[in-house]
Amino acid sequence: MRLPFLAVKVLLAVAAMALVTAGSAPATGDVSAYRFRQLFTASQVTHLAAPRSAPGKLYVVQQNGRIRLAVNGRLRAKPFLDLRRLVSAGGEQGLLSMAFHPAYARNRLFYVHYSGIPNISRIVEYRANRAGTAALPKTARILLSLPQPGAEHKGGQLAFGPDGKLYTGFGDGECCDDPENRSQDPGQLFGKLLRLDVTARPPAPEMIALGLRNPWRFSFDRATGDLYIGDVGAGLREEVDYLRRDQVGQLANFGWDAFEGRTVKEAKAPSPQGTLTWPVHEYSHDFGCSITGGFVYRGSAVPAARGRYFFGDYCSGSIWSLRMEGGAATDVRREPFTIRGLTTFGEDARGELFAATQGGRVYRLVR
Repeated sequence: MRLPFLAVKVLLAVAAMALVTAGSAPATGDVSAYRFRQLFTASQVTHLAAPRSAPGKLYVVQQNGRIRLAVNGRLRAKPFLDLRRLVSAGGEQGLLSMAFHPAYARNRLFYVHYSGIPNISRIVEYRANRAGTAALPKTARILLSLPQPGAEHKGGQLAFGPDGKLYTGFGDGECCDDPENRSQDPGQLFGKLLRLDVTARPPAPEMIALGLRNPWRFSFDRATGDLYIGDVGAGLREEVDYLRRDQVGQLANFGWDAFEGRTVKEAKAPSPQGTLTWPVHEYSHDFGCSITGGFVYRGSAVPAARGRYFFGDYCSGSIWSLRMEGGAATDVRREPFTIRGLTTFGEDARGELFAATQGGRVYRLVR
């Protein structure tokens, strides 16, 4: 994810919106079916998460290193966790995501992914207090530390899969076109989707996919276990990658940087390791410049949205949704609303869908 601290992003966003308005665009949805309603504000939101055992709670991850708790739509002032002294925040670095253990109600364990000082990515386990209102800093256990080659393309997502393993994504770690070919190198962790067995001490990262540029938000469909990834492109294409539940664990290669989307990027063959896997959907920079992956909506408040995968673009603010049928994206449509500066989606215990911006606006999908 290219976070909006760079002035060039503002210029690209303006240009992208002009092109979306002037050019042809995908069909839009029913404007009366649903919309995003703002709930509250919090600065520099990078992620939203909630344990399935805690209805009414939403945890708001902030780039500067704090996690705050919202209860029934009201944001509490006191941080749930404050890591500002450990986190290097700015540009594409910072506290990037959190995930709750599937047995959180019993063990109170959760995990964070952040850019540490100096330039190193860390995944750390913590335990919360019994009320779930504050983390216990002294329970920290580092699961993975990865020195970074540059300041960009961190990935940083965390999510537990249906197999009970913790998944994380790393970008290629550097600006532009992966000059060191890290994404296609199976001997490096950059440009990869990994999974960790958090019961192991220490857990050894297992490579699930390679050929990613900057996987900015992936999610598992809570109904099917299928995996959706929003992978940020360079100068050409933004893409949605997809693996059925039974494909997760069979090494996939999403092509970067031999390919950007389905477009040839470099005159070289991708690594022979992994099955070359094309995106199920992609869009050009006529419609944006930095994808934000989302979720398949499985809540009950908005029946018209059930089963649709929502994603958007940070630069243009456009929101799209689609359905997967037989391994192919169908009924792809650009929704009739925008969220400028979109950095993340999130879902709560009941599968209701939320979205947030770098500017700090937090929204909920409503009828």
